[in-house]
Amino acid sequence: MTQVASTYTPAETATSWFRRAEAWLDDKGKGAWIATMVLGFIFVWPVGLALLFYMIWSKRMFSCKSRPNSPFGRGCGPRPFRENRHERFRSMHAAMRPSGNSAFDAYKEETLKRLEEEQGQFESFLERLRAAKDKAEFDQFMDDRARRAAEDRTAADKDADTDKEDA
Repeated sequence: MTQVASTYTPAETATSWFRRAEAWLDDKGKGAWIATMVLGFIFVWPVGLALLFYMIWSKRMFSCKSRPNSPFGRGCGPRPFRENRHERFRSMHAAMRPSGNSAFDAYKEETLKRLEEEQGQFESFLERLRAAKDKAEFDQFMDDRARRAAEDRTAADKDADTDKEDA
């Protein structure tokens, strides 16, 4: 067996440790970098500040690295909600195409028209409900205002009567 002598210098070992930590944080994503920075600020503020400067300097704070192996789909690639939105659009578009069965297509068209009418009726009901609520609030405001004005007039009349009696 041959023996291999270690040729690492202390500076390379420190750099190697830093590179391993950097690679680990890169693998975990931007959230890990931010969490490390916040913990650095909490426990030893110069470490947090150094991490912030390093993240800005190395463009980790604002970069859009797409990592397909990430379990959370981080990066600038498509987000799950975007994919779901596109899937919904495709399925809605597919629902509008004729199926080839004329009876089913007629039923589908009739049902969609009925649903649109019901939606319109419901929206007009909600509008009437909002108008009624607004009118009730306005009427209550006007009643309160008239009551306060009447109370003020009554109080002013009593003060005037009291002043006449004193004179």
